[in-house]
Amino acid sequence: MTTATAVDIRRADDRAKTKIAWLDSKHSFSFGHHYEPDNTHHGLLLVNNDDIVKPGSGFDTHPHRDMEIITWVLRGSLVHQDSTGHSGVIYPGLAQRMSAGKGILHSEKNDSWRLTGGENHSEPVHFVQMWVVPDESGITPGYQQLEIDDELMRGKLVTIASGMPEHQGETAIGIRNKYAALHGARLQAGESVQLPEAPYLHLFVPRGEVTLEGAGALHEGDAVRFTASGGQRVTATTPSEILVWEMHAGLAG
Repeated sequence: MTTATAVDIRRADDRAKTKIAWLDSKHSFSFGHHYEPDNTHHGLLLVNNDDIVKPGSGFDTHPHRDMEIITWVLRGSLVHQDSTGHSGVIYPGLAQRMSAGKGILHSEKNDSWRLTGGENHSEPVHFVQMWVVPDESGITPGYQQLEIDDELMRGKLVTIASGMPEHQGETAIGIRNKYAALHGARLQAGESVQLPEAPYLHLFVPRGEVTLEGAGALHEGDAVRFTASGGQRVTATTPSEILVWEMHAGLAG
């Protein structure tokens, strides 16, 4: 159990970055060759990658194991294909979860090339990918997605994904961890939401600008790691989107 209250603000520019021809990726935690021994996770959250992928490009087929992977698209569309036979297009307002379990192969591509009025048009895809550990290893891989755009338009904190029993019946998609839930909100300027209370919270601002009660302004790409805290209000100063992980357990070590 955690006892010491902490509010740790992490600024967007301090994130590790991977920038290559087709990818602009910013990592909130250690990822790939960007390894920081004191920045491997917060609570149950191991990865919070903020990715922009150019049209016609993306992540070729690669493996994952024993991880719950949530992909949240902010702009554009992302095509998913995996070795269990699932495929589909992820777009803003569509919640998507892949359970890697005992092993899965998948690819993610920006397939936005399209023909409009006789001309080819395309746009980058901007998405956040988040990984949390499952309750048990070696489970059967799985996939789930659901449209929740209407709920997000109401300016409230909406549960995007959860394994917590108390969210059954209200959760868009399930994850295999009974101690974790992901919430999100789209806020117009002046609208606010209250954060849940939990041993661990992770607030990320992928779009816009907000103010956090007691801490001040948060800009696009900023994040806050809360320990034994919560209840603060988040208020949008511009049209914004926030993602909030509520976690009632942490990793050992």
